[in-house]
Amino acid sequence: MNIIIKNQNNAERITRFVISLFLLPSPLVFGYEIFAMVQSVVGSILLFNALSGMCTIYRLFGANTCPK
Repeated sequence: MNIIIKNQNNAERITRFVISLFLLPSPLVFGYEIFAMVQSVVGSILLFNALSGMCTIYRLFGANTCPK
């Protein structure tokens, strides 16, 4: 059983990576408030998705954007 199955195409992975680069340092920019911490958590989830190529939400719904 494979735990990490790639289900994102490369353009989507690059987009998630770029967005995560903007969201991760938000606590340093805006201070350690709740909204900045939530942005940082979302950024780390997007970074994991970009590096692994797997989106858990896609897997739950059976979506796959990889070319076959």
